[in-house]
Amino acid sequence: MKLQPREYQQKIIDSIKINGNTLVVLPTGLGKTLIALSLMEKIDGKCVFLTPTKPLAKQHSNTIIDILGEVKGGSTLITGDSGPKKRAQLYSNRLISSTPQTIRNDIQNNIFPVNEVSMVVFDEAHRAIGEYAYVPIAAALTENTKIIALTASPGGDKAKIKQVLTNLKISNIEVKNASDSDVAPYVNKMDQKWIPVELGKNYQEAKEILNTYIQRQVQLMRNSGVRPQILSKAAFLTLRQKLFAREGPTKYRLIYLYTTLLHAMHLQELLETQGREPVFKYLEKLSKSDSKSAKAISTSPEIKKIKSLISLGDDHPKMEKLQSLVAGLRGKKLIIFVQYRDQIIEIVSKLEKNHFNCRPFMGKRDNFTKKRQEETMEDFRNGTFDILVASSIGEEGLDIPEVDAVIFYEPIPSEIRSIQRRGRAGRFKEGTVYVLMTRNTRDEHYYWASKKREKKMYEVLSAFQKDFQQGKPLSPKPKSGLKAGQNQMTDFMK
Repeated sequence: MKLQPREYQQKIIDSIKINGNTLVVLPTGLGKTLIALSLMEKIDGKCVFLTPTKPLAKQHSNTIIDILGEVKGGSTLITGDSGPKKRAQLYSNRLISSTPQTIRNDIQNNIFPVNEVSMVVFDEAHRAIGEYAYVPIAAALTENTKIIALTASPGGDKAKIKQVLTNLKISNIEVKNASDSDVAPYVNKMDQKWIPVELGKNYQEAKEILNTYIQRQVQLMRNSGVRPQILSKAAFLTLRQKLFAREGPTKYRLIYLYTTLLHAMHLQELLETQGREPVFKYLEKLSKSDSKSAKAISTSPEIKKIKSLISLGDDHPKMEKLQSLVAGLRGKKLIIFVQYRDQIIEIVSKLEKNHFNCRPFMGKRDNFTKKRQEETMEDFRNGTFDILVASSIGEEGLDIPEVDAVIFYEPIPSEIRSIQRRGRAGRFKEGTVYVLMTRNTRDEHYYWASKKREKKMYEVLSAFQKDFQQGKPLSPKPKSGLKAGQNQMTDFMK
């Protein structure tokens, strides 16, 4: 092997050898992959490195060649791009990089040689919940197959972490953070700065009108015996299942009120944290929908007044603040993370008009083909352009060297995604993270929620780690994740 493990990496490797199936939690850029490759090199039998996307699988396949060199028994990349017969032949290689969907399907079709596998690496292991392909793969593995689960952030929810541990048959946890004495010397300095912005007069007035509308919808639901929790998006989304499970004459009226409120809350988030164009595009989408609730809100007098207000004067102050920030960082390599795809296009357009060299980076469902993704990332690495405006697809694992700064266009409540975003900076040299935050809006709530959940994550991991060390088994396997259809409304809003 061309690289030798650092002291903390070797300690984790030794722990895995002694304790078996292990969840490794290590900050981005500190060598989780090298730990896995060190074990893959020495172990007898077939090893599989699973990662969520084809670009990541290709990246890991290349890393295996770069670090391990010529592998006895062969090394290969396998994805769904190859036909079943070709894949069956490729599985004769000793080291395999692949996507979980491909392996899951080939296990189901008896193409994948499960009984020959000595070790499986699950990259971005926090995905191993619900119906994700990691879950049935782990279930199909024999007791003799060693499992290595890698992540920078398994999340702060105890039940979800427990589900990951159970689904991946984990019996050992190794967790390190940037402040640990054996890790700190290898951590590049990373400053985090939050940049407050104030809503202008028209936006503030529009916000108050929408707040009044939302409170009225909340009261209508309360009058029918349901108390929606609108401060937590997660709690509010779970209410949908309960309403559909109800019986009685008020069921469909409550579903109508709930859906109307959901649309209004999403508009509130766009208005407070994004700006004019995302609001208008979402309202246009609602106006074309056959849904009664969508049409009701898009044609309401309050929404007409809001549209009139934000059509006047300047756009959301974040846009101006972003351009000012980017101007001060001209010549630096930047990633701007943006929650909504409509806003990505708007930001790229505004930056290009001001002569910044930037490109969007989004998922395939946004007509951003695999080829275009690969070309964009390659051009970014090579310095063809210096500002990447990315959706959540840019958060996990991509090999993006020497990024000077990461900009959050908005805080996000997910501690997993927040850690992943921050991890794009400071990987190879000192970096800075900037977070744009609109005062007295959901931005502030999401910012503090993420920080609280991140702190909780380490507390939960420490508790599970202690249980494993004391020989305490996990309780029976929890029920698998989200039911089909639960994400239909959230998909509509993205």
